[in-house]
Amino acid sequence: MKLYGYWRSSAAYRVRIALNLKQLSAEHISVHLVNNGGEQHSQAYHQLNPQHLVPTLVDNGANGELNLSQSLAIIEYLEEKYPQTPLLPSNIEHRAIVRGMAQAIACEIHPLDNLRVLQYLVNEMGVSDTDKMRWYHHWIVLGFTALEEQLSQHSGIFCFGDTPTLADICLVPQVYNAKRFNVPLDNFPNIVRIAQTCDQLAAFANAAPEQQHDAS
Repeated sequence: MKLYGYWRSSAAYRVRIALNLKQLSAEHISVHLVNNGGEQHSQAYHQLNPQHLVPTLVDNGANGELNLSQSLAIIEYLEEKYPQTPLLPSNIEHRAIVRGMAQAIACEIHPLDNLRVLQYLVNEMGVSDTDKMRWYHHWIVLGFTALEEQLSQHSGIFCFGDTPTLADICLVPQVYNAKRFNVPLDNFPNIVRIAQTCDQLAAFANAAPEQQHDAS
């Protein structure tokens, strides 16, 4: 397998954690999202991922080489193809809860604070850096407020029970981003506790942005 990603990409971070939890190896290929106008816009990368986003996972499928995009779809693919060390509960209701928490982060919080959105706010709409940060903080706080309530109902050691799941895989990169941009987390004790617990596990620690070969 090959994983095309960027050290600070939250979506690539998720897939790195999933690979580590499942003890799967992949060749990590850097796609720098800033240098040269963003390497994700190159013609070569366009052939792999027409969305010009990371990550892209390349694996051997039934009909040859398979290119997969979107982190949650990639992780679900890994979950189905390599069911050892499951990332979703066995119970159908519990799986729905975990998927809901994961999607609340990956589909509601993260897209609004993604690099290309922030670049558009500044470059196309003329938003000031101060207002950009207000935007960034707003969406994380709004999403984390709801998630904190869910965790008060469902969390154990981790987001759901006492085993890392897809929800934790999505949570840790988002907490990393919140800290990077100085979002106050005092009102989210469960989120902070769970992220700290995850970061103590090698699968999460080794996937951290600063541990990647293209970190700069």
